[in-house]
Amino acid sequence: MDAIEQRIFQLIDEHAEEIKEFGRDIFHHAELGYQEHRTAGKFAEALRRLGMEPQEGLAVTGVKSELTGTRDQKIRVAVMGELDALPISNAAHTNSETGAAHCCGHHAQLTGVLGAAIALSDPQIKASLDGTPVFMAVPAEECVDLEFKEQLVQEGKIRYFGGKCEFIRIGAMDDIDLVVGHHSSTGDFEAGLANSPSTGFVSKTVKYKGKASHAAGAPQKGVDALNAAALGMHALELQRESFRDKDTVRVHGFISKGGEAVNVIADDVVLQYLVRAGNIPAIRDANYKVDRAMKAGAVGTGAGLEISTTPGYLPTVPLYDTALLESAIDDVLDATGGRRDPNDHDMTVGGGSTDYGDISYVLPLLQFHTGGMCGSGHNPNYDVANEDIAYLLTAKLFALITYRLLRDGAKEAQKLKEGFQPLFSKKEYLEYMESMLEKTVIEMEEPPKMA
Repeated sequence: MDAIEQRIFQLIDEHAEEIKEFGRDIFHHAELGYQEHRTAGKFAEALRRLGMEPQEGLAVTGVKSELTGTRDQKIRVAVMGELDALPISNAAHTNSETGAAHCCGHHAQLTGVLGAAIALSDPQIKASLDGTPVFMAVPAEECVDLEFKEQLVQEGKIRYFGGKCEFIRIGAMDDIDLVVGHHSSTGDFEAGLANSPSTGFVSKTVKYKGKASHAAGAPQKGVDALNAAALGMHALELQRESFRDKDTVRVHGFISKGGEAVNVIADDVVLQYLVRAGNIPAIRDANYKVDRAMKAGAVGTGAGLEISTTPGYLPTVPLYDTALLESAIDDVLDATGGRRDPNDHDMTVGGGSTDYGDISYVLPLLQFHTGGMCGSGHNPNYDVANEDIAYLLTAKLFALITYRLLRDGAKEAQKLKEGFQPLFSKKEYLEYMESMLEKTVIEMEEPPKMA
């Protein structure tokens, strides 16, 4: 490693306690998507202490701040972290005020971005950059708390559920050339590539409307919305054999409202579903089949139906050239004595989804992951096992990757930018997202009069 890279490591080590304390604070004050006001405020405050002037309130809670004073500004690299947590109320570290817990590691990711900002804002390091790092904290990666997000849509505060989707829509990514992203891991290693494909999805809220009646005394006078939902869900199960294995289709949901009382025919039942697949045609196909199944539940029982479909995230497209990423990971691990993820070249499509997928359709996306976590992701037992790995190693990799992109005339960044073939322009991206906004309505049939 050159002298600047050694200086990057030295600075992060010198500020180790400050960086770790930021991570601990965010970890114990988890907030849900588009409600991360405290988290965003803490991040912006830390950037101001480094002499930056962050923009705040982007897509409700997002933060964006460029590092000024570099040698050249023609290439702009986003160093991106996420703000939100999960609605997990029974973790040991759950925020009692919000009911949220950082069980996906976004706190460590954001801490790594701050650590990179501390290093890259050093005058000596800043003077070696032929481009501009742009530090970002993006809201709402987790597709949860859908009723709240639907309310924000109704209020005109957002259009899409994902924070990165909103950053693209509002123009926060218009001046960005490349993005560096990160994921936390519970694996038995310190770091690795995170360049595998993943599914995309659409989000669905399915509302069945029935007619209430006494469930024992006069069931014939009612229309059972819960029966309609059960029939729709059964019809969906019978569709599953038509999903192709190679498309990695995942359809999963739950009943968020199932009725009011055991002796009252349910007249208002709500289901929430995510419909995922590894490519856009398969997402459209599965989405159509889910709608068809849910319509069958309404038609078969005479219930009313309203299906609201909202675009979720796009499938993640692996970066075509990972040489810079791999050399940075290997050099950091050589310096720290860490182990690399032995499976980080696995190109199996992951069943989960991330709005980094949306970024990967429009911009070159360099992703890595670091360990330091224990338990299982999206589980109450998820916790920080090693702060040096979770926070400091993440910061070193964010900073080193960004430096290597922007040193020597930003030639590596230019090469990746010029070789990248976007699958969507911004206009095409927004057209796709709008095409997935759908609403289907079937009116309830009144039950026939009985003698």
